[in-house]
Amino acid sequence: MRHGCKSEHWIDVNGNPEGGTTFGTGFAIGWQHGPLGQHTAQCSPALNGPCAPGCTRKEPNGAFVEDVIDAAADRIRYYQTSRFACERNAKALAHLDAALAELRSRTADREARAVEGTHKE
Repeated sequence: MRHGCKSEHWIDVNGNPEGGTTFGTGFAIGWQHGPLGQHTAQCSPALNGPCAPGCTRKEPNGAFVEDVIDAAADRIRYYQTSRFACERNAKALAHLDAALAELRSRTADREARAVEGTHKE
């Protein structure tokens, strides 16, 4: 049964996405508010290492769409380990995994163009 949700999406003075909230029965999401900024070439975040001087990267302050999709997929994977496992759940998981792959590909492209973590296109 679908109960729906209520969302409020914010924009900054330049018309860029700037966080927001989404609520529904049993959940509340506070979306990432503002860009994260960029690491410098000398940073080693993949290794959980320190950032170099001049790094503008910030810690996330809200959820990302990828995280919410991943949470939904995790719940369906749980169903698949129970007596509720079924082909429709498997298909739903395939679609969620495809959505995550597309969003990760978008991030990789933005990283390659050095615009990830910014409002640049």
